[in-house]
Amino acid sequence: MAQKVKNIKLYKNDLPINIKFKGSIALDTETMGLNISNDRLCLIQISDGSGDSYIVQFLKNCYDAPNLKKILDDESILKIFHYARFDVAIIKKNLGIMCKPIYCTKIASKLARTFTDRHGLKDLCKDLLKIDLNKQSQTSDWGNENLTENQLVYAANDVLYLHEIKNKLDKIIEREGKQHLAKACFKFLETRAEFDLLGWQDKDIFEHK
Repeated sequence: MAQKVKNIKLYKNDLPINIKFKGSIALDTETMGLNISNDRLCLIQISDGSGDSYIVQFLKNCYDAPNLKKILDDESILKIFHYARFDVAIIKKNLGIMCKPIYCTKIASKLARTFTDRHGLKDLCKDLLKIDLNKQSQTSDWGNENLTENQLVYAANDVLYLHEIKNKLDKIIEREGKQHLAKACFKFLETRAEFDLLGWQDKDIFEHK
């Protein structure tokens, strides 16, 4: 089954003040590359699980987004990511907000689906939801001010299914008695992001060296 996008709403530099969320939101980012030190944040995508996606496009160095920051800083809202480690760090660097509490579907998948080594978002959508996610725009120019329709659909799809994936993974984690491990990993992501921002991406403080 192919993915379906209900409604994509694109905003420049911030969300409107009237947009509110509660409970949980799915989040993702698009950047110029994967180097936290050098590559700038271009987009933040949000979904509340309803089928709508809200995309904030940042013009270069325009990160004064008070309405978005208020949402990201609200600890009553669970933030669901896929590979939260990168997104949390890049948001902290550019917006100054440490997103919490955090849920990471990649970590949850590694804990729950020990029968496979395929934990990418495309794999989870296919295996858990029977959705064939198109990832062709993954390496496109996200810094372009005029995003294409394909780019917007790609960005939206990165958040639209995270609530459903979380629900599927939670059932397996609970069945296997790994809730405490999941919670501990999600909590540690805040610290892991701080290490990455210090330039420790490739260092393991726990290793014997």
